[in-house]
Amino acid sequence: MKKQHLFTGYLLIGIGIFFLLRQFKIPIITDFYSWPTFLIIIGLAFLIYSFKVKDYNQLFTGTFLLGLGIHFHGLKYYSFWIDHWAMYLLIIGIALFIRFLKTKKGFLQSVIISGIALIMMYSSFIPESFAWVNQIFYYVEKYWPVALIIIGLYFLRRKK
Repeated sequence: MKKQHLFTGYLLIGIGIFFLLRQFKIPIITDFYSWPTFLIIIGLAFLIYSFKVKDYNQLFTGTFLLGLGIHFHGLKYYSFWIDHWAMYLLIIGIALFIRFLKTKKGFLQSVIISGIALIMMYSSFIPESFAWVNQIFYYVEKYWPVALIIIGLYFLRRKK
């Protein structure tokens, strides 16, 4: 990272604000006195750093960590929050899209990953006439690690 001291400064300011607010015990923000808040702080530090030094490749990392922090916070405090493994894919898809807005790279990947995530999260709401789709999703959910292994082997074997 260029200008590493800027990132460190943003991170220390965020952590300092977190502990200062914790010392004051402000009732309205007591839900944020948890470990997901650190992911949010680190993600925000990456995002601020990325925009400040115009290193937009860090947008993915910042958005991903911010998304994870928000997701874990939502799981802990909100009963309506979606608890599905595809939510992590959606966070990755959103992070790729945010990075695309500045770098113009990764649009297709963001759309594909976000689309797969949304389909997987809402596959139980598919009408009965499309029952075969649920069968496909069943196999995808069961054997997706095999796909990761195959893709990994492809990247190891491919020649540049």
